[in-house]
Amino acid sequence: MLTTDVQKNTITSNTRFKSAPNYYQEFEDFILENDHPCVMAQTTFKQNSVNFEVFEESLDSASVTARLFTAIKDYIQSYQFESNDFETLIAAFPNHPQVDERSFERSLWKQLQLLHELDTKDWDATVSADPDDSKFSFSLNGVSFYIVGMHPNSSRAARKAPFTTLVFNLHWQFEKLRAMNVYNNVRDRIRQRDANKNGSINPMLKDFGKQSEAKQYSGRAVDNSWKCPFLNKNAEIS
Repeated sequence: MLTTDVQKNTITSNTRFKSAPNYYQEFEDFILENDHPCVMAQTTFKQNSVNFEVFEESLDSASVTARLFTAIKDYIQSYQFESNDFETLIAAFPNHPQVDERSFERSLWKQLQLLHELDTKDWDATVSADPDDSKFSFSLNGVSFYIVGMHPNSSRAARKAPFTTLVFNLHWQFEKLRAMNVYNNVRDRIRQRDANKNGSINPMLKDFGKQSEAKQYSGRAVDNSWKCPFLNKNAEIS
């Protein structure tokens, strides 16, 4: 694993790659130079508020899970919740094969399932643990996340990336934006920019509480027959 933490304009890295391409720089250039639709993504890079983790294995590899979970816990522990600045955690998998949207979706949910199996903390009580519930959000280490899957073959510009990537955004951040009375403005700007890039607004994007956000994680357009593959290990069996 290559770890790149960006704080106060300082980048440190520790790598096991024989040669270490600057994946952070490549991803930052992709976001900023291509004028990525997500203004929040642009802001976090401009403010050096990105925790960037690179894994040499594939996204769906079980050997990644423990290290990825440690990165998530470290991110939560170091997060400055009292600040109005936002931070994000990006997990990059540059060696994951370039696949179609369905294959990427399967890999994404396989890794999320593995993370859940490893997690010993209770589900964040502020959100639902049922992926069919409109108030579902994925919980890790007791904290809820909105997860953004990105890969080179995504059909949406906002979900394309130079390599396979998972972005972990704290659900708390969206509530913070609401408390700051800027959520609607930020949301509308992102959706309009997405529409400008793709010719239409992403049909999967819904506000929290309108439909399960599980449908949004992979970026693939799904219909009402789609069933989330995630199984909550603590769910009661009827």
